[in-house]
Amino acid sequence: MTAEPAGHESHPAHESQPSHVRAHADIWLSGLTAGYGDRPAIEGIDLAVEAGSLLAVVGPNGAGKSTLLKVMAGLLRPWRGRVEVLGGAPGRESRRVAYVPQAEAVDWHFPVTVGDVVMMGRYPALGPLRRPSAVDRRAVDEALAKVGMAGQRNTQIGRLSGGQRRRVFLARALAADPALYLLDEPVTGIDATTQEDLMDILEAESRRGRTVVATTHDLACAAQRFQRVAAINRRLIAHGPASMILDPDVLSRTYGGHLLVLGGQTVLLDDAHHHDQAGEGEIHYHDDTPAAP
Repeated sequence: MTAEPAGHESHPAHESQPSHVRAHADIWLSGLTAGYGDRPAIEGIDLAVEAGSLLAVVGPNGAGKSTLLKVMAGLLRPWRGRVEVLGGAPGRESRRVAYVPQAEAVDWHFPVTVGDVVMMGRYPALGPLRRPSAVDRRAVDEALAKVGMAGQRNTQIGRLSGGQRRRVFLARALAADPALYLLDEPVTGIDATTQEDLMDILEAESRRGRTVVATTHDLACAAQRFQRVAAINRRLIAHGPASMILDPDVLSRTYGGHLLVLGGQTVLLDDAHHHDQAGEGEIHYHDDTPAAP
């Protein structure tokens, strides 16, 4: 397979019109540039993500993957370009968006239980004065059951393993019943069983018409479990069917010096725990082990 470069992906004729693509996209980016301080993290990104897509965003460390999600979530203002999320400016439809940051961006020592964390997914719809209702509690119960964590509802979040923590944060997103999931490294550093379970859930959400955008360093997972892939390295390198990411040309243009050819096989050299530069006032935590009992 020969992958098309970004901006030249092959589409049916009716999809080649920008107005059609924009009208059917849950996320529409045109000329997006954003960054931190005076350093751009992403530049000139053009991307349309249709409703119901299951999209993997891949690229080397520092490529701007986390930055891209933050702009989509309305957490970081773009420097240039246009961004539409669910038909409006980023953040306008925040109640319909579930954003899950990298595990390292969470303070796992904060004294909340698993149930508390998942209930947070209901807060945007609750408003500042309303208490959780039976409907909200049922949504939390169903989300915990779906991720296999119903028995840990009263456990302090910091006592969980890395895989359990990711299950809980996906449950928080599920409890919100969003139209759009923005997930930063949801399957990084977890066991194979947990990865398969979480991907099964995301596939099911996509079949329900929900849009899922997730960053990942796992190229095999991106190729096998996602529908589409966007490869970025500050700029959009390629966008198309998920199998595209295994194309040697796309890999070379995306990862460049991060690739090493040994015995005719391409090996990816990357650090899955590196993330984009933190914004001012943003703290990243790196305690990936459960708290002591």
